[in-house]
Amino acid sequence: MRVNGATEPTAAPALFERGAIARTFDTPGFRGMTFHEVHAKTIISKVPEVSRMPFKWTINPYRGCGHACVYCLAGDTPLLMADGRTKPISEVRAGDSLYGTERRGRYRRYVTTTVLAHWQTVKPAYRVSLEDGTRLITSGDHRFLTNRGWKHVTGTGYGEGCRPHLTTNNELLGVGAFAESPKESAEYRRGYLCGMIRGDAHLGEYTYPRRASGGSRYYRFQLALADAEALDRTTSYLAQEDIPTTGFEFSAAYESRRGIRAIRTSTRAHYLAVQDLIRWPNEPTLDWQKGFLAGIFDAEGSCSGGILRISNTDPSIIEHTTSCMRALHFDVVVEPVRHANGLAVVRLRGGLRERLRFFHSTDPAITRKRSIDDVAIKSDAKLKVVQIEAVGFEMPMFDITTETGDFIADGVVSHNCFARNTHTYLEMDAGHDFDTQIVVKVNAPERLQQELAAPRWRGEHIAMGTNVDCYQRAEGKYRLMPGIIGALSKAANPFSILTKGTLILRDIDLLAEAADVTDVGLNVSVGFTDRELSRLAEPGTPVPERRLEACAALNERGLRCGVLMGPVLPFLSDSPAQLDRTVREIAATGATHVSPIVLHLRPGAREWFLRWLQQAHPELMDAYAELYGRRAYAPATYQRAIADQVAELARKHGVGRANPAAARRVQRQAPGHARRVGKQSGPPDRHGEAAAADAPVQLSLL
Repeated sequence: MRVNGATEPTAAPALFERGAIARTFDTPGFRGMTFHEVHAKTIISKVPEVSRMPFKWTINPYRGCGHACVYCLAGDTPLLMADGRTKPISEVRAGDSLYGTERRGRYRRYVTTTVLAHWQTVKPAYRVSLEDGTRLITSGDHRFLTNRGWKHVTGTGYGEGCRPHLTTNNELLGVGAFAESPKESAEYRRGYLCGMIRGDAHLGEYTYPRRASGGSRYYRFQLALADAEALDRTTSYLAQEDIPTTGFEFSAAYESRRGIRAIRTSTRAHYLAVQDLIRWPNEPTLDWQKGFLAGIFDAEGSCSGGILRISNTDPSIIEHTTSCMRALHFDVVVEPVRHANGLAVVRLRGGLRERLRFFHSTDPAITRKRSIDDVAIKSDAKLKVVQIEAVGFEMPMFDITTETGDFIADGVVSHNCFARNTHTYLEMDAGHDFDTQIVVKVNAPERLQQELAAPRWRGEHIAMGTNVDCYQRAEGKYRLMPGIIGALSKAANPFSILTKGTLILRDIDLLAEAADVTDVGLNVSVGFTDRELSRLAEPGTPVPERRLEACAALNERGLRCGVLMGPVLPFLSDSPAQLDRTVREIAATGATHVSPIVLHLRPGAREWFLRWLQQAHPELMDAYAELYGRRAYAPATYQRAIADQVAELARKHGVGRANPAAARRVQRQAPGHARRVGKQSGPPDRHGEAAAADAPVQLSLL
């Protein structure tokens, strides 16, 4: 294979030993992909004790994956930008402005800062859960600001890993998880126009004495604003309702006064259309209420001295503002002002936490009103750490460097990660992604032999394919798995493999030899058998029927192979007919079991999957929003319904019943059949010994 653009390393990275990178290159045979060949220091990775995974050890000869599945990427942790809005960390770029912190006097305060660098790496993932429900997915080396200073996510009290680290006695600083931004739906737009026009526009119908030119009735809609952002949004929303307007200068800027621009229309049809748009709805939707609050805040709201207020003299506006606030569970109070015009003020309570929730939930247009510059970092948010757990696999992760050395990640103060040297060494800038940057541990078989022979290794079960597929297309070039299987077989070490590929059949003889001396569990991942859906949702993966053929071939050879039926995609692959077809075809392979797994929109996968869904099936966006909300998991009732259906279908179609593969396995384990035992028998291979249809666990299929 011709190698283009090979590079030589110039410095030692943190994740690999000195001189680890052999080369980095692109090749025509894998268009759009870059390979980074490294010499790993270790190959058997331990899954931390707090993990709920059914195995303790794993091997990942690759980082990154070429399957390009839309539900297998990372990077949607929201950062607080300088305009008061949020942006996923994967989309932040060098030069962007966002919020960091700076100590001033007794308090740290929010200040705007600039992104100096942005990069991606792949690391073991940890989930930090806070008392208010905030969930943070990060690496163990990341640091957060706590009530006791900066703390790493993981660490030990002594030895090599000794460093300040999070415990359940710590409380993070910030406001807690950011609220989800509203969808710009038709209802949201109508709500915004109602709030803006009722709050600040002029809408009138006039009668003048008849003139020679004829006509005595005139119509006028006019809106004049000093803030171009709100005027531009209103103009755009009106245009989408087929109401064109004309812009003009209302008053020029002078000295300390800003200039004011305006829009207007004077046609009867457009005047009547505006009137219709701003009618009070009998049963306002949540989208309308969010839009109305954004519009009335842009028109009549203020946020000064740390207090958010919306003022008006119209009792109906005050009533609807209060009603919409309470529908979104905001704590507000109405304060009458002693003016002859009946002015009243709706005031939001709850401090910065609730102000940010208002801004993010409603998304008003005017940036200057959203500023939190110089606000002290103090909040009554319940941010005590309640759990720190290893997710159980590595994930693509993004990080940034800022001028202040920190940033606000999903409502808490986060420190720049130490991983930059590793990343720049691997030349993975912001343009590289999980499915285009493949790190290859070219010395994996040799390292594995050494580690299996070490006195400290106790022969425990090792799972492969739990992070990235060890039989992805790149394995056809690098051929790391034959050496890995050979080393495991020689040591009689139990192992299991999960794959979406068919390349596993290349090693079927080696797997059979290993199964003669140790426990070998195999699983093929097939979430659905719809070929067109597979082409769209997992474009780099072999089609479902080929994966099922691989499962059948493994079982015919006497190797126990089941099917991980995941992910089940709500509204796309979960109909009774689709589930029946999938389970029926799985049963035909002689699969030992089928384990249904519902789509898990973990942080990162959510961003990429929903982006794909918007393009491929926009009609399902509302259904997914209702099913998942801000959760990573589908509701338990939905999961159980899928599990029950698959369990019944597995019984109906005979998944796991006696088959030639099972018979050969029984014969091989009968008395008199030679079987070599390793240093120590590992735990049962739950990865490959599930019941006919396991409970609906949800895994991230990285």
